[in-house]
Amino acid sequence: MEISINQIKLFQILKEKLGDKEAEALVTFVEAKVKAESEQNLKALGSLASKEDLLKTKVDLIKWTFSFFVVLMLAIIGIYFKK
Repeated sequence: MEISINQIKLFQILKEKLGDKEAEALVTFVEAKVKAESEQNLKALGSLASKEDLLKTKVDLIKWTFSFFVVLMLAIIGIYFKK
C-alpha cells in the first residue's frame, strides 16, 4: 500500500481531532472510496467508442448506403425495362 503525502497530511490533521485509530480508519476509508470511484471511472471510459471505432462505423454506414442505392437503382431500371 502506497502512502501519499496527501494521505499523511490528512492523517496528521485528523489525528489531532480524532485520535490515531479513528484517523487511520477514516484515511483508509477515504482511500478505498477514491480507489473504487477511480476504477469505476476507468471502466466507464473503457466502454466509450474510440476514434477508430467511430471511423469504422462511418465506413460501414457508407458501404451499406451505397449498396442500398445500387440495389434500388437496379430495381427501378428493372421496372422501367419490364414495360
